[in-house]
Amino acid sequence: MGYWIFKAEPDDYTFDELLAEGEAEWDGVRNHQAARNMRAMRTGDLALFYRSVKKPALVGLVRIVREAWPDPDDPRFVRVAVAPVRRLPREVPLAEIRSDPRLAHLALVRQPRLSVMPLDEAAWRILLEKAGLRPEDP
Repeated sequence: MGYWIFKAEPDDYTFDELLAEGEAEWDGVRNHQAARNMRAMRTGDLALFYRSVKKPALVGLVRIVREAWPDPDDPRFVRVAVAPVRRLPREVPLAEIRSDPRLAHLALVRQPRLSVMPLDEAAWRILLEKAGLRPEDP
């Protein structure tokens, strides 16, 4: 199973909107590295929803429900479909992530402009713990 982070600006899309919709196409990604990450996603993979800009934090958990397909607006890029799993019991602020040396290698810390990024299993477990979940909870 793969683990990921999706970043969204609250003016563009929120976790509450995803909860209300039940499923959404993650589209509009125009960075080649982020698009490569999306192409690597498999149905059933899990991701953390990260709210950027104001009060940046991990806020929700999502599941990949459809693997990448060409974005009709620009076939050089792709879309995936995601569905919400749950709101995190506790938001995990970016400052807390940055202050943990075990997470210093994350793209979220090293490449803050990247909108879709992979997580290794160890980081996934650490972030879930910070959010008040156990790895078997999602």
